[in-house]
Amino acid sequence: MNFTRWSARLPGTQRRATARTDHQVTPDLRTDGVGSVPAARAEQLTDQAPPVPAVDELPVREVLDRVPALVALVHGSDHRLAYVNDAYVTAFGPRPTGAPAREALPELDELGLFPLLDQVLRSGKLRTVKSRKAPDGRSYTFTCTPVTEGDGGVLVFATDVTDHAEAAERLRASERRQRETAVTLQRSLLPQELEQPDDLRIAATYQPGGTEAAVGGDWYDVITLGGGRTALVIGDVMGRGVRAAAIMGQLRTAVRAYARLDLPPHEILQLLDGLAMEIDANQIATCVYAIHDPNEGRLVYASAGHLPILVRDESGVVQRADEPTGPPLGTGGWMHTSGSIALGPGSTAVLYTDGLVERRNEDLDEGIASLERALAGATGTPQVVCDRLVRASGVTAEHDDDVAVLVLQHPAHTGPDSELFRNAALELLGGVEAAPRARAFASGVLTSWRFPVELHDLGVLAVSELVANSLQHGTPPMRLRLRRTDRRLIVEVTDGDDHLPRRRRADPADESGRGIAIVATIASAWGSRRTPGGGKAVWCEFALPGAAK
Repeated sequence: MNFTRWSARLPGTQRRATARTDHQVTPDLRTDGVGSVPAARAEQLTDQAPPVPAVDELPVREVLDRVPALVALVHGSDHRLAYVNDAYVTAFGPRPTGAPAREALPELDELGLFPLLDQVLRSGKLRTVKSRKAPDGRSYTFTCTPVTEGDGGVLVFATDVTDHAEAAERLRASERRQRETAVTLQRSLLPQELEQPDDLRIAATYQPGGTEAAVGGDWYDVITLGGGRTALVIGDVMGRGVRAAAIMGQLRTAVRAYARLDLPPHEILQLLDGLAMEIDANQIATCVYAIHDPNEGRLVYASAGHLPILVRDESGVVQRADEPTGPPLGTGGWMHTSGSIALGPGSTAVLYTDGLVERRNEDLDEGIASLERALAGATGTPQVVCDRLVRASGVTAEHDDDVAVLVLQHPAHTGPDSELFRNAALELLGGVEAAPRARAFASGVLTSWRFPVELHDLGVLAVSELVANSLQHGTPPMRLRLRRTDRRLIVEVTDGDDHLPRRRRADPADESGRGIAIVATIASAWGSRRTPGGGKAVWCEFALPGAAK
């Protein structure tokens, strides 16, 4: 075979066809030798450089044999082998020329390069395949260049990139370990088991982004406040990785601590805003804090730059809680405000992070509107609704962002269940005579609810002490509320004074100061909070015999 016919020039080499001129030093014409310049001196004085052979004059085969990269030349539709250089022979052993490549170059078949050779031969365009691991255990980047002479061929040029491939693999392994650490930290900081209030059914899900995405700082929580009230939280720390997860953990812990103060939602966000600035002045987070009170039938909430809560009522109509919304946590200088949205029996509410609705190729409002449509048709238990919303939003294991979803339902109790959830209320009027009237009212209600005698008596005693405390230290209007669920009895007294009671030790000679101490002793839990109208509520609760906590 005429190799010259199949020779290919190295990429980037330019042809040169310039005329070459012989340069010679002419000796002095004088025959006497006087004034003649020695040969060495003449060489030093000449301006002409020694002749350099042009690229076209270089022997192609000798050049290719010395190239450290692997070079193979094939021709024809069946890619018959025309040439392999010394580096190729060193890597894979001698190869018979003239044979089809599938026989002569089986290593290329294992690498799946033959379809690429066909493509290059047909299109006449260069193609490159990066970092393929060859049978010799090393990694190569293959560049296939078309050769147009004769019936066509392909020059295969393979560069050894093993070191780069191994370094990239080490980097990927390190990133995988960091991501696994962040995911483990993230999951460990989320609730391991959601609290299940008496009047709500709740489910949640968290899905980290795909393997190419760093873990974010999404979180959610459910906190029982006592007295039948429940706090629901969802948030998203801006940023990625372990630091975002760690900041999320600090904020979630702080929310649980602040929730024990039983403050309105906007005051909780004010406290979180200051804490977020102390943690990291350059880090911000969005958050929604909401409180559900079954007696009010509404969800009172405050939002710090977070996405709106969606609520589907019993008829399937979806409402969006758009206002009020303040800036994210960590910005400072903003007074958050609370809003409310109806959450009656049979309603379902959804709190979520932006990973569920935000897409690069569409507006955020379109994503929220799509979620509204999915929620309108999603029925079943909270976990079923949660899973359906995630699927409807197109969230997969390779999703590019974290997703957190919290679904809560306020079930409509019918049939036998309706007997397990009852309410009774009495306006406390008439001064001191309100106390015996309250005791009689409580006794009658607890008897009708068929409570055991011991629980009946404890409930009446708690009513007596809380009403007496309110009559002595509070101001009108005053109200007694009794509530039973399938798990507990709740006694609550409200009045118009915002001074919160505290438990103290009364001296033997004191005639008062023992009421709250008695309530704290006999009840499973007790507490107090300021009400939006400027007054306060003092409550206590008793666990029902045999009820699951």
